[in-house]
Amino acid sequence: MRNSIIAGLLGSVVAIGLTACGSSDPVSDGGEVEGETRTVEHAMGSTDVPVEPERVVVLDTDKIDTALSLGVTPVGAARAGETELPTYLGDLSDVTVVGTLTDPDLEAIDRLDPDLILGSKFRQEEFYDELSEIAPTVFTENVGITWKENFLLDGEALGKGEEAQELLEEYESRATDIGFSIATAAGASPEISIVRFMPDHIRFYGPDGFSGIVVGDTGLGRPELQRLEGADDRRFGEVSPEELDTVDGDFIFYCAYGPDGESQLTEYTSGPLWESMSAVEAGQVHAVDDEVWMTGIGVTAAGMILDDLETYILP
Repeated sequence: MRNSIIAGLLGSVVAIGLTACGSSDPVSDGGEVEGETRTVEHAMGSTDVPVEPERVVVLDTDKIDTALSLGVTPVGAARAGETELPTYLGDLSDVTVVGTLTDPDLEAIDRLDPDLILGSKFRQEEFYDELSEIAPTVFTENVGITWKENFLLDGEALGKGEEAQELLEEYESRATDIGFSIATAAGASPEISIVRFMPDHIRFYGPDGFSGIVVGDTGLGRPELQRLEGADDRRFGEVSPEELDTVDGDFIFYCAYGPDGESQLTEYTSGPLWESMSAVEAGQVHAVDDEVWMTGIGVTAAGMILDDLETYILP
């Protein structure tokens, strides 16, 4: 069943055709590419990309995870807001920062002389024409909820389609095994609460957020509030400080976004509502890496979430 689902995803989002081309062969979105190419269908149309791209620029956090997961070190990457490039992926000092996710630095990208640009229609649609004049550009449609489809599409654009499918299958198989082991050890499937302290509010994450999808792949349960049943947006919800105790679960995994979020975390996790929750009383509350659980959105980050579940829950 898992193989058929992945094959269906791959077939629906990617069409690849090998074409023998001469030098400086024109591509459909206006740029040029040297040598043999493959045609990739994506959110903005069709683009001919090099069979083996060597100088890749990535414009979203999921794409830097994808590239490095598949053994490709980008020459340039956009960062999320004022944060640095993700530290959970190791030493990225050789990767040039090219602006932010919503405001890529086109001149910096051009100077890197890329032969492939990976981006997102959701974040960078307005820049697509200019980017495609610099190099062949492939965009996924959305972020987060479609992370697996994005991984397969970006993998094909990188010339790593088979490797991407294999990695995704390995991740899903491991998620199933960990969930089974946890439920077996506990005698039931524990409910996993996911909480993030933001600068001005508190979020909990539902089944369609990245970390919620990963937990869902294990088959582990979620607290009723965080199932977001009937909600139009099942990625996340919000609670006020006075409602903090409603994010309780059998296990709570929590993190914070930025220095202001860390301040909120420090304030609220030292208060009586936090201390009153059953998971806190049982010592089943764990601080986790915000980059991994919230902004990584790739197969390496997903594997690290599984690491946390295995480390903190399995006896």
